[in-house]
Amino acid sequence: MGEPTKVRSEISVGVVPVALPVDPELALDPRHCALILIDLQQDFLSPRGAYGRAGAASSAAQLLPAKVLPVARSLKGLGGYVAASLFTLWPAADGEPIVSAHLKKLRPFLAKGDFAPGSTGQSLMPELAPWVDAQVCKVAYSAFFNTQLDWILRKNRIDTVIIAGIVTNGGVASTARDAHMRDYQVLVLEDGCAAFSEAAHLASLEDLRTVAQVLSCKQALHALG
Repeated sequence: MGEPTKVRSEISVGVVPVALPVDPELALDPRHCALILIDLQQDFLSPRGAYGRAGAASSAAQLLPAKVLPVARSLKGLGGYVAASLFTLWPAADGEPIVSAHLKKLRPFLAKGDFAPGSTGQSLMPELAPWVDAQVCKVAYSAFFNTQLDWILRKNRIDTVIIAGIVTNGGVASTARDAHMRDYQVLVLEDGCAAFSEAAHLASLEDLRTVAQVLSCKQALHALG
Protein backbone atom coordinates (compact mmCIF):
# COMPACT_ATOMS: atom_id res chain seq x y z
CA MET A 1 0.00 0.00 0.00
CA GLY A 2 3.06 2.29 -0.18
CA GLU A 3 4.30 4.48 2.64
CA PRO A 4 2.07 4.75 5.74
CA THR A 5 -0.18 7.77 5.86
CA LYS A 6 1.40 10.51 7.94
CA VAL A 7 -1.45 12.04 9.85
CA ARG A 8 -0.90 15.32 11.64
CA SER A 9 -2.80 17.36 14.15
CA GLU A 10 -2.44 20.91 15.38
CA ILE A 11 -1.26 22.04 18.77
CA SER A 12 -0.07 25.48 19.81
CA VAL A 13 3.11 26.54 21.53
CA GLY A 14 2.54 30.17 22.35
CA VAL A 15 1.20 31.58 19.09
CA VAL A 16 3.21 29.28 16.81
CA PRO A 17 1.26 26.29 15.41
CA VAL A 18 3.17 23.00 15.41
CA ALA A 19 2.25 19.95 13.36
CA LEU A 20 2.87 16.61 15.06
CA PRO A 21 2.48 13.08 13.62
CA VAL A 22 -0.24 10.93 15.19
CA ASP A 23 -1.66 7.50 14.39
CA PRO A 24 -0.49 6.53 10.88
CA GLU A 25 -3.43 4.15 10.41
CA LEU A 26 -6.09 6.57 9.19
CA ALA A 27 -9.59 5.10 8.79
CA LEU A 28 -12.53 7.12 7.50
CA ASP A 29 -16.26 6.50 7.54
CA PRO A 30 -17.16 7.35 3.92
CA ARG A 31 -20.80 8.03 4.88
CA HIS A 32 -19.62 11.13 6.73
CA CYS A 33 -16.96 12.21 4.23
CA ALA A 34 -17.20 14.70 1.40
CA LEU A 35 -14.72 15.21 -1.41
CA ILE A 36 -14.61 18.89 -2.33
CA LEU A 37 -13.31 19.62 -5.82
CA ILE A 38 -12.02 23.17 -6.10
CA ASP A 39 -12.43 24.89 -9.49
CA LEU A 40 -11.69 21.94 -11.81
CA GLN A 41 -13.48 23.77 -14.60
CA GLN A 42 -13.18 23.93 -18.35
CA ASP A 43 -12.19 27.61 -18.42
CA PHE A 44 -9.20 26.73 -16.24
CA LEU A 45 -8.22 23.34 -17.68
CA SER A 46 -9.55 22.85 -21.20
CA PRO A 47 -7.36 23.94 -24.14
CA ARG A 48 -10.46 25.77 -25.42
CA GLY A 49 -11.13 27.47 -22.08
CA ALA A 50 -10.23 31.01 -21.06
CA TYR A 51 -6.84 30.06 -19.63
CA GLY A 52 -6.05 27.67 -22.46
CA ARG A 53 -6.79 30.26 -25.14
CA ALA A 54 -4.54 32.74 -23.32
CA GLY A 55 -1.70 30.24 -22.97
CA ALA A 56 -2.01 30.46 -19.19
CA ALA A 57 -3.28 26.97 -18.37
CA SER A 58 -1.27 24.96 -15.84
CA SER A 59 -0.04 21.64 -17.20
CA ALA A 60 0.05 20.23 -13.65
CA ALA A 61 -3.55 21.29 -13.07
CA GLN A 62 -4.69 19.68 -16.32
CA LEU A 63 -3.64 16.29 -14.93
CA LEU A 64 -5.80 16.58 -11.82
CA PRO A 65 -9.18 15.30 -13.09
CA ALA A 66 -7.70 11.89 -13.88
CA LYS A 67 -5.93 11.78 -10.50
CA VAL A 68 -8.95 12.63 -8.34
CA LEU A 69 -11.53 10.69 -10.36
CA PRO A 70 -10.80 7.35 -8.59
CA VAL A 71 -11.31 9.03 -5.21
CA ALA A 72 -14.63 10.53 -6.29
CA ARG A 73 -15.80 7.25 -7.80
CA SER A 74 -14.78 5.22 -4.74
CA LEU A 75 -16.32 7.64 -2.24
CA LYS A 76 -19.63 7.68 -4.11
CA GLY A 77 -19.63 3.87 -4.26
CA LEU A 78 -19.23 3.76 -0.48
CA GLY A 79 -22.08 6.15 0.23
CA GLY A 80 -20.08 9.36 0.54
CA TYR A 81 -20.65 12.82 -0.90
CA VAL A 82 -18.91 14.83 -3.62
CA ALA A 83 -19.21 18.60 -3.95
CA ALA A 84 -17.56 21.02 -6.35
CA SER A 85 -16.94 24.73 -6.37
CA LEU A 86 -17.24 26.68 -9.60
CA PHE A 87 -15.35 29.96 -9.82
CA THR A 88 -17.83 32.36 -11.40
CA LEU A 89 -17.60 35.80 -12.99
CA TRP A 90 -21.08 37.24 -12.67
CA PRO A 91 -22.09 39.80 -15.31
CA ALA A 92 -22.62 43.47 -14.53
CA ALA A 93 -25.52 45.45 -15.97
CA ASP A 94 -23.58 46.02 -19.20
CA GLY A 95 -22.83 42.31 -19.56
CA GLU A 96 -19.15 42.67 -18.73
CA PRO A 97 -17.81 40.28 -16.05
CA ILE A 98 -17.37 41.52 -12.51
CA VAL A 99 -13.66 40.89 -11.96
CA SER A 100 -11.92 41.90 -8.74
CA ALA A 101 -9.08 44.38 -9.16
CA HIS A 102 -6.36 41.99 -8.05
CA LEU A 103 -7.55 39.26 -10.44
CA LYS A 104 -7.84 41.70 -13.35
CA LYS A 105 -4.22 42.67 -12.75
CA LEU A 106 -3.08 39.05 -12.61
CA ARG A 107 -5.24 37.81 -15.52
CA PRO A 108 -5.93 40.73 -17.85
CA PHE A 109 -7.12 38.32 -20.57
CA LEU A 110 -10.37 37.53 -18.75
CA ALA A 111 -13.21 38.77 -20.94
CA LYS A 112 -16.95 38.73 -21.42
CA GLY A 113 -18.28 35.19 -21.34
CA ASP A 114 -15.37 33.71 -19.37
CA PHE A 115 -16.53 31.78 -16.29
CA ALA A 116 -20.04 33.09 -16.96
CA PRO A 117 -22.78 31.33 -14.97
CA GLY A 118 -24.22 28.43 -16.94
CA SER A 119 -21.53 28.58 -19.64
CA THR A 120 -19.46 25.65 -20.86
CA GLY A 121 -16.33 27.32 -19.53
CA GLN A 122 -17.73 27.63 -16.04
CA SER A 123 -18.70 23.96 -15.94
CA LEU A 124 -16.77 21.08 -14.42
CA MET A 125 -14.49 18.96 -16.53
CA PRO A 126 -16.84 16.38 -18.11
CA GLU A 127 -15.19 13.30 -16.63
CA LEU A 128 -15.86 14.53 -13.09
CA ALA A 129 -19.41 15.83 -13.51
CA PRO A 130 -21.25 12.46 -13.20
CA TRP A 131 -19.82 11.90 -9.71
CA VAL A 132 -20.69 15.28 -8.22
CA ASP A 133 -23.73 15.65 -5.95
CA ALA A 134 -23.72 19.43 -5.55
CA GLN A 135 -22.04 22.43 -7.14
CA VAL A 136 -21.67 25.88 -5.60
CA CYS A 137 -20.72 29.08 -7.40
CA LYS A 138 -17.96 31.06 -5.71
CA VAL A 139 -16.48 34.50 -6.30
CA ALA A 140 -13.43 34.36 -4.03
CA TYR A 141 -10.79 31.84 -3.02
CA SER A 142 -12.72 29.85 -0.42
CA ALA A 143 -15.54 27.52 -1.45
CA PHE A 144 -17.26 28.46 1.83
CA PHE A 145 -17.30 32.23 1.26
CA ASN A 146 -20.82 33.43 0.36
CA THR A 147 -21.92 29.94 -0.76
CA GLN A 148 -24.25 27.27 0.64
CA LEU A 149 -21.49 24.66 0.94
CA ASP A 150 -21.47 24.51 4.74
CA TRP A 151 -25.27 24.16 4.85
CA ILE A 152 -25.16 21.36 2.26
CA LEU A 153 -22.46 19.46 4.15
CA ARG A 154 -24.23 19.79 7.50
CA LYS A 155 -27.51 18.52 6.02
CA ASN A 156 -25.64 15.46 4.73
CA ARG A 157 -24.08 14.80 8.17
CA ILE A 158 -20.56 15.37 6.86
CA ASP A 159 -17.81 15.78 9.44
CA THR A 160 -14.75 15.16 7.25
CA VAL A 161 -13.78 16.94 4.06
CA ILE A 162 -11.20 15.79 1.53
CA ILE A 163 -10.03 18.71 -0.58
CA ALA A 164 -8.54 18.64 -4.08
CA GLY A 165 -8.24 21.06 -6.97
CA ILE A 166 -6.66 24.40 -7.81
CA VAL A 167 -4.73 26.25 -6.83
CA THR A 168 -2.98 24.80 -3.80
CA ASN A 169 -1.98 28.19 -2.42
CA GLY A 170 -5.31 29.82 -3.34
CA GLY A 171 -8.68 28.10 -3.43
CA VAL A 172 -7.45 24.88 -1.83
CA ALA A 173 -5.67 26.57 1.08
CA SER A 174 -8.48 29.03 1.75
CA THR A 175 -11.14 26.31 1.67
CA ALA A 176 -9.08 24.05 3.93
CA ARG A 177 -8.63 26.79 6.51
CA ASP A 178 -12.29 27.75 6.40
CA ALA A 179 -13.27 24.09 6.87
CA HIS A 180 -10.91 23.85 9.84
CA MET A 181 -12.52 26.94 11.39
CA ARG A 182 -15.90 25.22 11.01
CA ASP A 183 -14.69 22.15 12.93
CA TYR A 184 -14.50 19.72 10.02
CA GLN A 185 -11.75 17.14 9.95
CA VAL A 186 -9.71 18.32 6.96
CA LEU A 187 -7.68 16.22 4.53
CA VAL A 188 -5.83 17.65 1.53
CA LEU A 189 -4.79 15.46 -1.40
CA GLU A 190 -1.19 16.42 -2.13
CA ASP A 191 -1.20 14.90 -5.63
CA GLY A 192 -4.80 15.98 -6.18
CA CYS A 193 -3.86 19.67 -6.07
CA ALA A 194 -1.65 21.92 -8.17
CA ALA A 195 -0.36 25.47 -8.26
CA PHE A 196 1.30 27.60 -10.92
CA SER A 197 4.72 26.62 -9.53
CA GLU A 198 5.94 23.51 -7.75
CA ALA A 199 7.56 25.68 -5.09
CA ALA A 200 4.24 27.37 -4.26
CA HIS A 201 2.49 23.99 -4.23
CA LEU A 202 4.95 22.42 -1.80
CA ALA A 203 5.16 25.45 0.47
CA SER A 204 1.39 25.64 0.73
CA LEU A 205 1.08 21.95 1.57
CA GLU A 206 3.65 22.28 4.32
CA ASP A 207 1.81 25.27 5.74
CA LEU A 208 -1.52 23.43 5.61
CA ARG A 209 -0.19 20.60 7.78
CA THR A 210 -1.01 22.73 10.82
CA VAL A 211 -4.74 22.49 10.08
CA ALA A 212 -5.08 19.47 7.78
CA GLN A 213 -3.87 15.97 7.16
CA VAL A 214 -1.92 15.94 3.90
CA LEU A 215 -1.94 12.63 2.05
CA SER A 216 -1.92 11.15 -1.41
CA CYS A 217 -4.92 10.01 -3.45
CA LYS A 218 -3.76 6.42 -2.97
CA GLN A 219 -3.61 6.86 0.78
CA ALA A 220 -7.07 8.42 0.79
CA LEU A 221 -8.48 5.44 -1.09
CA HIS A 222 -6.88 3.12 1.48
CA ALA A 223 -8.31 5.16 4.38
CA LEU A 224 -11.79 4.97 2.84
CA GLY A 225 -11.48 1.20 2.97
